[in-house]
Amino acid sequence: MKPTMNAMLISLSRRIALLAAVASMPCITGGCGPAEKEKEPVVSVQTTPAQRGLISQIISADAIVYPLEQATVAPKISSTIRKFYVQRGARVKKGQLLAELENRDLSAAAESSKGEFEQAEANYATTVGSTLPQQIQKAELDAIAAKSAFDAQQKVYNSRKELFQQGAIPRRDLDAAEVAFLQARSQNEQAQKQLADLQRLGKEQTLRSAQGSRLLAEGHMRGAEAQLSYSRITSPIDGVVTDRPLFEGDLAAANQPLLTVMNTFRLIAKAHIPQSEAAVLKAGNPAELKIPGLDEPIKGRVSLVSPALDPGSTTIEVWVEASKPDPALKPGMSVALSMTAKTVKDAIVVPAAAVFKNSEGADYVLLAGSDEKAHQKTVQLGIRNSDLAQIAGGINPGDPVITTGGYAVPDGTHIKIEKPAAEEKEAFGKDEKDAGKAEKDDKAGKPGNSAKPNNAIEKAPPAKKTPVKGKE
Repeated sequence: MKPTMNAMLISLSRRIALLAAVASMPCITGGCGPAEKEKEPVVSVQTTPAQRGLISQIISADAIVYPLEQATVAPKISSTIRKFYVQRGARVKKGQLLAELENRDLSAAAESSKGEFEQAEANYATTVGSTLPQQIQKAELDAIAAKSAFDAQQKVYNSRKELFQQGAIPRRDLDAAEVAFLQARSQNEQAQKQLADLQRLGKEQTLRSAQGSRLLAEGHMRGAEAQLSYSRITSPIDGVVTDRPLFEGDLAAANQPLLTVMNTFRLIAKAHIPQSEAAVLKAGNPAELKIPGLDEPIKGRVSLVSPALDPGSTTIEVWVEASKPDPALKPGMSVALSMTAKTVKDAIVVPAAAVFKNSEGADYVLLAGSDEKAHQKTVQLGIRNSDLAQIAGGINPGDPVITTGGYAVPDGTHIKIEKPAAEEKEAFGKDEKDAGKAEKDDKAGKPGNSAKPNNAIEKAPPAKKTPVKGKE
């Protein structure tokens, strides 16, 4: 039993010694003082003061350039092309002759119809000036003669009636006089009616008949002249010939494109933008057209905001017209539009990247406090564009707004304000310039520079790295 007990005591003593050694190791390596308190993190940020200035609401969109006026010229008849008077790229005026089709058959038809019209016009003049007056004159003479004969027979009848009543003549003489009187009265009424009809209706119908023949011939003539005119292709607008697919001798089919004329002096860019952005735009707003590859944009203005929504894309079409013709702007180009919807002159503005949204959806900015902490300030936004945001309420001009490093930074976080990279670059450029000047003065042997080194900018020693906690 004793050897076993001794072995157990020896093993227990070894374990205690080992545990003591392990427990003493932190004291040896890191010291056995009280645990150091964990330092609060510090966030490096950059700030800029809120300023008063001008801000504009800019609406940007991609657009395609179109001519404001364009005409695809197509003939109304099918015929062979006799001659072209313009080439592609030629500038033309409205009404200028562009091409001519074969038209000898149409020309002959026009001459024939013109002769028919002249003949009908002569017949009309003869009817009005000679035939109709003669007919009326004859009818008047016939009416006068019939009236005289009627009056004479009436007197004879009246006298014989008196004699018959006195018993001076037989009954047959009275009957013969009565028959003659009735015949004369009938002829008189017929002559008077014919005269009246000729004066009232005959004259009108005769003139209408002659006028109808004249108009019919004139219509044939005008139709033939119109067919002839269709063989002469003229420009409907002022512009430039941009397309001419056929050549002389080719067959020009009716209603098929023969030439295309565009007015390149007035160009518009068409864009489709969302409803929310189109709601603040109106005709007359200033705009710019940016052409890829060109530094200077082309000035323009909004000329049309469509009154209807495009059902296919649920967007609204907007036209921007270039203020002046520019050789670099051509139909079919893709351009970038920048349209100024509205402008506020005296507004509190901060960089757009300095505005954030909290969990409740409210807008806020971070201000750098004098206690070296970041403080959230809820703000009301006004106009906002890609660079700046208008603060309608919540901060004052001059407040230091955190512009870099503030994303997801909690309220009250310790901060360290750094100099903006642009200022560091500017300072570095200034130091380099001063160094070059010093080196030049040293080479020139100017007094007071002999003790200066050649390199005025000395390399700063590398910053000592702060050990990361938990790593040795």
